[in-house]
Amino acid sequence: MLTFFCKLSGIAHFWRHVWYMKRLLLVIFCGVAALVSGGQELKVTGPDGRLQVMLSVANGSPVYKVTYNGTVFLEPSPLGLQTTIGDFTHDLELSAHRITKITEDYTLNRSKRSQVHYTANELVATFVNAKKQLVDVIFRVSDHDIAFCYALPKQSGRAGVAVSQEATGFRFPLQTTTFLTPQSDAMTGWKRTKPSYEEPYKADVPMGTPSQYGKGYTFPCLFRVGNAGWVLVSETGVDSRYCAARLSEYRSGGLYQIAFPMPEENDGNGTVAPAFALPGHTPWRTITVGETLKPIAETTVAWDVVKPLYETSHNYTFGKGVWSWILWQDNSIRYEDQVRYIDFAAAMGYRYVLIDNWWDKNIGHKRMETLIRYAQSKKVDVFLWYSSSGYWNDIEQGPVNRMDNPIIRKREMKWLQEQGVKGIKVDFFGGDKQETMRLYESILSDADDHGLMVIFHGATLPRGWERMYPNFAGSEAVLASENMVFTQAACDQEAFNACLHPFIRNTVAAMEFGGSFLNKRLNRNNDGGSVRRTTDAFQLAVSVLFQNPVQFFALAPNNLTDAEPLSLDFMKQVPTTWDETRYIDGYPGKYVVLARRHGDTWYVAGINAQKQEVTLTVDLSVLGNKKNTAQLIADRKDRSPVMTDLRISGMVQLVLQPGGGFVIKK
Repeated sequence: MLTFFCKLSGIAHFWRHVWYMKRLLLVIFCGVAALVSGGQELKVTGPDGRLQVMLSVANGSPVYKVTYNGTVFLEPSPLGLQTTIGDFTHDLELSAHRITKITEDYTLNRSKRSQVHYTANELVATFVNAKKQLVDVIFRVSDHDIAFCYALPKQSGRAGVAVSQEATGFRFPLQTTTFLTPQSDAMTGWKRTKPSYEEPYKADVPMGTPSQYGKGYTFPCLFRVGNAGWVLVSETGVDSRYCAARLSEYRSGGLYQIAFPMPEENDGNGTVAPAFALPGHTPWRTITVGETLKPIAETTVAWDVVKPLYETSHNYTFGKGVWSWILWQDNSIRYEDQVRYIDFAAAMGYRYVLIDNWWDKNIGHKRMETLIRYAQSKKVDVFLWYSSSGYWNDIEQGPVNRMDNPIIRKREMKWLQEQGVKGIKVDFFGGDKQETMRLYESILSDADDHGLMVIFHGATLPRGWERMYPNFAGSEAVLASENMVFTQAACDQEAFNACLHPFIRNTVAAMEFGGSFLNKRLNRNNDGGSVRRTTDAFQLAVSVLFQNPVQFFALAPNNLTDAEPLSLDFMKQVPTTWDETRYIDGYPGKYVVLARRHGDTWYVAGINAQKQEVTLTVDLSVLGNKKNTAQLIADRKDRSPVMTDLRISGMVQLVLQPGGGFVIKK
């Protein structure tokens, strides 16, 4: 037999067959044991023993259950996938398993915590189907987080596999309420650019309520399990080897399941079914569990289970910037207005300016070279906007047809590198198919070859990308600041949405919101358009609450003379990267208080979305005892900002006005 394998496949393939035969023998042996024991249940807990996953087989199908401190947070929920090499959803037997401890320390320079110590227990459970084909279900369980995926070995002579469907589900107790945003219909909206992860959230909605479009929900998804606590569901590790997924519509008995992209996405181009080489594994589904919101706000699971995909030879510098488009819109993308914004960035001490759509037409490549040199003379570097381009929408804003073609893309990036451009903002993607995931990865990889950071807009949720791609500098993937300029309704909902994001969207990934307005009116001259309902102190607070390594704020040159000096001074100082993040208090959609540390300096930020004044008693012990005073910027009764010294011994009482906020710096 061994000689036969050597002759058939060569020495390189021989050892693969030896491995497969050993694995198959192990399955046959352990399968007998599983049959004898019957109804076998495997358990794996987090290091502190409170979070527990129970894995078993029910009527031939794998299921898992999640408890915390003995309370059920997920009822028995389905697992499995259907593939082109075999069906791993039914007629399965649990045949072998192992549990090992995972410990890793890693650096994360673009998120809520710079140094992460990750410990978890890993369960690898091998299942065999009726055809003796194998699939591993891998669970990693830390104190508050669960990540799981499917791994397939090379088998049945196949070197690759396509996944037609997943049975993966999340079954919640029936008292659960939801905090979700719907997946939109594909190829709808402005210039047929949806889905773009820019739909509104609904808070505290009973399970079973249909989504707005009937297409399920985009990740991340937050659930409140009665009075027991909270569950956040998302996914991470999505790259060119799989599609991005979402949650299905509600199904009976508290169940939501993984749903693949819609066929219409990317204008129908590209398959819905993802495929990968064997051996290989799917992305990680993640579950964060907490009796309070603290584990939800502080989770690092999106980065704990992924690895960098390539090394970089470049030193990327993250920081603050400004952009004319958010208030001055398309007509500002001309040379003279961009000079004003470059001068404004220099006056603020900001590192970057973003020049948005139509620059190729209104300024042109040649004159842009002169503008870039002017910015550099002011010690300001440039990001340039691009459409993702291609055949999947009707976008006309230029530059188009440069990012979707590798030959043209590399030529354009070479020019960008030669001019000293530091980054690009790429907008208007086509959906969540594997086709689009490959485009994201190709843009990032090629950009790194040319020393360029990348921000994505009109885009999917980044899933672990801060750790996977060294030049990834953020994504929108949220109903962001531009909507406040477009409609008064978005301004009216600003505080509500801002009180959601630290617990949902922004807790799992960078969020390039483009906000922190100091204009009272959201137009070029601060004298018309939408009316901002929130206070200056609120706007300062969201610069801390919303995290993205490169954040382009919605400030304008007129703010140098018409904004409160203390507000402007704070916006000059606030960082965009953090070494530590701590939850202090909050409820999604109502109010939030977070603390973030940059170096030795702590910032505490709070905002209130409720219609009434809120008095909070907060524990500021996180600020330490070296000094017993800190700087507080809060709202006067007339809603203007005022700075005072705050004594921080013990518990501190703070008052938040409706649509108001505060920031503490120590």
